[in-house]
Amino acid sequence: MSVKVFFNNSCSICRFEINHYKKIADSSLEWIDITNNNEALKLTGKSKSELLRRVHLINDDKLFCGAEAFIIIWSKMPKYRILSKILRLKIFFYFFHYSYELVAYFLFLKNKNMLK
Repeated sequence: MSVKVFFNNSCSICRFEINHYKKIADSSLEWIDITNNNEALKLTGKSKSELLRRVHLINDDKLFCGAEAFIIIWSKMPKYRILSKILRLKIFFYFFHYSYELVAYFLFLKNKNMLK
């Protein structure tokens, strides 16, 4: 069963990062661009604004977003597995979560024109 990762390919920063992961990930990760993708809205049950705001993924029929989603993505890649284990620890996760939210908010503002 693959993990479906929903990302904003029209954001240059998001695209750069996801393209890096695509090169090193195995086939267990399915990369789904949310840009003008009504199917992504249906699969996640999220609005376009919510999908633009954070990375989302579906793993074992459960939806994850933001920092939790990245930890799952990284846990599937040997190069990043140790990072996923460290950031899963409560004290580090707290910092990672809020850092991610801050960066994601500014990327959302940068790409807000996509809501039109």
